[in-house]
Order: sequence, then C-alpha cells, then structure tokens
Amino acid sequence: MTDHSRCDVAAVKRFLLDLQDRICAALEQQDGKARFSEDNWERDEAEGALQLLGGGRTRVITNGAVIEKGGVNFSHVRGQTLPGSATANRPELAGRSFQALGVSLVIHPENPYVPTSHANVRLFVAEKAGEAPVWWFGGGFDLTPFYPYEEDVVHWHQTAKDLCAPFGDEVFPTYKQWCDEYFFLKHRNETRGVGGLFFDDLNEWDGAQDFARSFAFMQAVGNGFIDAYVPIVARRKAQSWGERERKFQCYRRGRYVEFNLVFDRGTIFGLQTGGRTESILMSLPPVVHWDYDWQPEAGSAESRLYTDFLPHKDWV
Repeated sequence: MTDHSRCDVAAVKRFLLDLQDRICAALEQQDGKARFSEDNWERDEAEGALQLLGGGRTRVITNGAVIEKGGVNFSHVRGQTLPGSATANRPELAGRSFQALGVSLVIHPENPYVPTSHANVRLFVAEKAGEAPVWWFGGGFDLTPFYPYEEDVVHWHQTAKDLCAPFGDEVFPTYKQWCDEYFFLKHRNETRGVGGLFFDDLNEWDGAQDFARSFAFMQAVGNGFIDAYVPIVARRKAQSWGERERKFQCYRRGRYVEFNLVFDRGTIFGLQTGGRTESILMSLPPVVHWDYDWQPEAGSAESRLYTDFLPHKDWV
C-alpha cells in the first residue's frame, strides 16, 4: 500500500530546480535582450544562533528590454532550531530540526503597463528522532499592476481558477480569498495589487495527510505562473509610456517595499533565521518614490487603479 503521507524532499527539489529553469527561460524569451546571471551559494559552516546551513541558486536579471530587475531564486536551507516566532503558535515544532526549500520570484518590469508579479512555491519539513516529520507546502502568485486592464486581470484569475479545478470546487475561492487578505497593507487600508492565490500549511486532503496530492497542487501552482503571467507581458511590453506613468509606477512600488519588509512571511522568516540577505531582499524594486500625501487626480488612469481594481472582487 502506498504511504501518501511520506515526505519525498528529493522529488520536490528536482521539481523546483526544473521550475526555476523553465521560468527563467520563459522570461528571457519575453525580454529578448537580457539574460539571468546565476549566483550559486553554499553555507557549509553554521552561522548565528540558529546554525543555518544550506545553499541555493540566485538568478537575477537587470536592465533588460522589458525587465528592469527580476530574480528567480531557489534555496534549500536547514537548521537545528527554529526562531521563537515560528514555534509560538506551533508548539509541535519545538525541539525539531528543520529544512525549507522553494522557488521564489519577483519581476519588476520597466514599462509601467506591464505589471509587477511575485510567485513562490515551497516545502517546509521539521524533524525529530523517533517521530514522524511535520511537513507542509505553501505558495501562490499575485499580480501588482500600475495601469491595469480588465482582460489581463480576468486572464490572471481564470488561469488560477483552472489550475485549482482538479483539486476541488472550494480550492480556488478559498485560496483566492486568502491571497486578498494576505496581500493587504493594514497601515494603508489597501491591497497591494489584484491578488491571485495564496496557501500555506497544506498537508491534508479529505481530512488525512496526503503528500502526493499536496505536492501535485504545489506543482500546479508553480507551473501555472508561466501560463498566467507570460501572456500579459507579451500583450503590454510594447505599449508606449512616459514620465507620468513612470512616476506613478515608482510611487506604487513603495507599497511593494512596505509590504515585503513589514508583513511578508518569507522575508521575515529568512531574516530571522539568518538567511542570505542578498537573496532575500532581491524582491525589492530598483527605483522607488515615496511622495508625501500624494493623491491621484479624480477620474484619471491612476485613480482607476484605486477605484476599479484594488478593491476585492470576484474577477471570474
């Protein structure tokens, strides 16, 4: 009988490395000019109180024809103890070693009509001698447009809905709502973008642990990012823009920075566990503006982002 709860880290790692390759190839094809540079890193000596070890492949693309800055990172790290913030709400993790592996990406296009996008898929495993491992998957993808088009947003959410469909009717609305709630800047009382999918702590289907099905869903989300994002880039990358659009893009990028540094679980976990800072902060845009008490002109294209797209709604 197949043990559907068995945690196959090696299979997940193979998928993630291949996913990184495929996403980079698709984005390079859309850019047509720049290529990803690769920085292989390995931490073979324990550093800091958490004794973090491991390595990864950081891939960065800059100053392209389409992409101003982007990164598609793979990492696989491990440690003997977790920070107190991780065990406070999960007492079963206390006294366990852990490993975390995943692919995380952020793409900041130069053209303000091409949305910024983020995605990640990951596996977390906590182990203790003589006990079954505690594991779960997490991830998702979200879209942050500056000058959005309804057809693009509908396509984004339809792709997300379609990839969720084989896993149950409740999956898309549940993880779509989770994304809406997660990527929300409480201090601004506004969303970061138009949402997508977000899930975490996934290890059960139909009330029982099921590694194979959880892994299959994580794969569907990772593969679905290419289908969701590349057509939008292709449609908008040749659209003309000027100084006004660039200023608004840089202003809205400030919201991206605020969220990542204040709320994002991956950023906080990486920094608290002594992760590789350059790779963790790769997600930040290269140029950002914070303009005091700026407000969009009523009826303008900029105001439509706030009135027509940032409020939560069912797009499909």
